[in-house]
Amino acid sequence: MSTTRQRLTEAALELFLSQGISHTTTRQIANMAEVNEATLFRNFGNKYGLLLATLQETPAFIPATAPLYGESVPESLRAYASDYLSLLEQHPNFVRSLIGEADQYPPEHLQALHLRLSEIRQTMAQYLERLLGHSFLSGAQGANVLAALLVGYVVLETTTGESLWESRDSFLDVLVRVLTTSEATPPGELAGEPAGAAAIPLVVDLPASWVHAMLKQARQMGHQDHALGLVLFGAGLLPEEIIRLERSHHVCDKTHHILRIVAPPRQVPVNQWILGKHYGSYTNNPLTKWLKNRRDHEHALFINDTGAPMTLDDIQHHWDQWWQNMEIDVGTEPPKPIQARQTWCVEMLMRGMDLDNLSILTGCDIATLEPYAHRARENSAIAAATQLDRKISPS
Repeated sequence: MSTTRQRLTEAALELFLSQGISHTTTRQIANMAEVNEATLFRNFGNKYGLLLATLQETPAFIPATAPLYGESVPESLRAYASDYLSLLEQHPNFVRSLIGEADQYPPEHLQALHLRLSEIRQTMAQYLERLLGHSFLSGAQGANVLAALLVGYVVLETTTGESLWESRDSFLDVLVRVLTTSEATPPGELAGEPAGAAAIPLVVDLPASWVHAMLKQARQMGHQDHALGLVLFGAGLLPEEIIRLERSHHVCDKTHHILRIVAPPRQVPVNQWILGKHYGSYTNNPLTKWLKNRRDHEHALFINDTGAPMTLDDIQHHWDQWWQNMEIDVGTEPPKPIQARQTWCVEMLMRGMDLDNLSILTGCDIATLEPYAHRARENSAIAAATQLDRKISPS
């Protein structure tokens, strides 16, 4: 049997979705939940207290879609975008009011909204990274573009009364062209693969010497940088996951060191061995040292210079500093934070982890992880060939 709180949050969500936040009243919510307004106020304070609860407790609105739809990249991307668009089109009032009133929300509401949007963006990024492979846009960049176009379309189409497109189909056609236009990826093909081949993301794990050099630079920059490096290279977390970590998500004792991830919900160990080098113990490592040395009261696990929760741009800034201080001229673009995740996944597989367990730790399906297994086998083959080359030939 539903509790009073559940009935109120379910009623609020239904009304917010059907008629928007601004047009929903506490009386309507109370009537639908079959309680009086006094009970609503006692439990949530006001309508916006209910909004906060629905943002925090309701799973992100993500359509239940198959990993790949059609035989070609454009077909798959178009179907994927259409599914998301359909979901937004079902609740235009909610989309408009949620975005239009966001500047009026208190900080905790904005943080909850950011969490929900980050979950959707991460899901999009993982799909686009697999589908588009080594494109001119990264998975995260593609997710930003896709989300902005879809939300912008719904808001404009349902607000202005005048369509900017000939039809919904014409909008989707342009969206697909925007996301698939790349000199490196011909239309209908994946980079390095013939048309119709399975979508495989480019996996570029980093050399051990680079990883240890970056961690050395991070250590020299302070406790937080060293801790951030450990989480990137020792837990394989994406930047989108790291910015949502809180102190309460960190658990360690003499036998293990765990981080609880919000989305996809799971637990991930923080490795003390990274590419053959030891970085402390479970209870005494860069992350625990950072937490012991903190004097602030912010809940976030990582913070920026202003004391606010660290953002994706902050992580990129720290990463760039580590790399630049190494002064390595490799004749190519600097590595990206996503490559820390790729390096960790490949290392786990090379150390004996199977794809089932890696799927649990990363929150990715096994098909998405197959390229990492291929890269791990490739690394093992190179190592075996190198070892044979070092053997002294018989006289």
